[in-house]
Amino acid sequence: MVRVGQDVLTLNDFSEIIFKKEPVDLPAAAIEKVNANFEFLKQFSSNKLIYGINTGFGPMAQYKVSEENLLQLQYNLIRSHCSGSGALLSPVLVKGLMIARLNSLMRAYSGVHTDVVELLRELINNDITPAVFEHGGVGASGDLVQLAHLGLVLIGEGEVTYEDKLQPTAEVFKKLGIKPLSIHVREGLAILNGTSCMTGIGMINIIHAQRLLGWAAMFSAMTNEVVEAYDDHYSKELNIVKHHIGQNRIAEMLREILKDSKMIRNRSEHLYQPHNINHDVFEDKVQEYYSLRCVTQVLGPVYDTIVQAEKIVTDELNSSNDNPVVDHINQNIFHGGNFHGDYVSLEMDKLKIAITKLSMLAERQLNYLLNDKLNQKFPPFVNLGILGFNFGMQGVQFTATSTVAENQTLSFPMYVHSIPNNNDNQDIVSMGSNAALITKKVIDNSFAVLGIQLMTILQAIDYLGCQQKLSPKTLELYNTARAIFPKFVEDQPRYRQMEAIRLFLENNEAPVSFKA
Repeated sequence: MVRVGQDVLTLNDFSEIIFKKEPVDLPAAAIEKVNANFEFLKQFSSNKLIYGINTGFGPMAQYKVSEENLLQLQYNLIRSHCSGSGALLSPVLVKGLMIARLNSLMRAYSGVHTDVVELLRELINNDITPAVFEHGGVGASGDLVQLAHLGLVLIGEGEVTYEDKLQPTAEVFKKLGIKPLSIHVREGLAILNGTSCMTGIGMINIIHAQRLLGWAAMFSAMTNEVVEAYDDHYSKELNIVKHHIGQNRIAEMLREILKDSKMIRNRSEHLYQPHNINHDVFEDKVQEYYSLRCVTQVLGPVYDTIVQAEKIVTDELNSSNDNPVVDHINQNIFHGGNFHGDYVSLEMDKLKIAITKLSMLAERQLNYLLNDKLNQKFPPFVNLGILGFNFGMQGVQFTATSTVAENQTLSFPMYVHSIPNNNDNQDIVSMGSNAALITKKVIDNSFAVLGIQLMTILQAIDYLGCQQKLSPKTLELYNTARAIFPKFVEDQPRYRQMEAIRLFLENNEAPVSFKA
């Protein structure tokens, strides 16, 4: 059980709820703070002009709302902003959104009734996820449209995914005996006015990015291994003279993966022998191509980017990110822009650029293995059949190349793509949800590319028949992956095996993972 609202919610806590379906618990002390905050708001706002309680919203805040319409105002806000379009977000992403919103409301600066957080906990623990659409939010007065669809479900309307089916909320609530939310003061605005969509998706992106980096390090090591590369480019001595944490961590991962390999060569035992100096032309390459030799320098910045993204997005997850901030401790209400999603938007853009570079490295390593003129070791396309008659990995390379090209195009930053809207009230916006969703697409694409890379490495190992010379970690992965994707000689459709390998990578940690 994960306690939400008392301690800082970590990436690991978040992952436990999302992927292991650990239930959420709301500590009594934290609930008491939420209630104290609500009671303060109710008392404080009784005879004062407070944005979003007795005024309109956004550019309509100049209009006072009559007392008899105050509660209906909140319902109007929720219903009017349920205007999402495009595909529905997956239940996993919506659950991330819900956890992020719950954690923010549990900070006790939002002025909500405890009914809201208790209902959110019930939905999360019962795997009931609202129908939320991918398009709508601009990420500056919060993720208004996506969170409105959450609000619609909380008041018992709209649709939810439950037991893998899209169903009317009212029917699911009735079946499970769940009571819809009744508005008390400002619950509509408090639900909508935050960064929880971009933050929830961002946290899931970071979890998957960590996993991707582990696999990228693994396959970079295996590629070096099967071509019998030299070991000095990932040595501690070479990398320690550059002071980047990521570079040295990647070098450490490579050394751990390739420990006890009988294929990796020591430069001193080969090129440094005196007889080599007498040759005018060396048959052995003195140095490998950059995609093999510069792995620590390429993946190091990716590592550092993921670490930074985890810090920033976890900070956002544990923040109060709506407006106004209801501060019962200082007995005041503060108006501002904590709903603005620039922190998350920028980190998602940086993350997708880093992951795109990771996929580009994988594509270059893949191309090296498939191009016999480069590697001078394997048949064209690592074809284990008859050259000219069979095609080996030729077909799947097209998919890898196409997918990496899409990643490159998707890497244009959303952070600098602000478009004023809302009668120019929102004159500079973050586009944070767009940034997070595009980053998710880049990550999904990269799992597909790395899956093709792994399939090719397996074929290369079988061509060499070098299983007994592999490092223990490489051999273990070879055996595991071959159970999913058996060795092939004859041509057959590969798309189902490609998907199976992709899912394997997405759902499992590499033998030497990001956190190891």
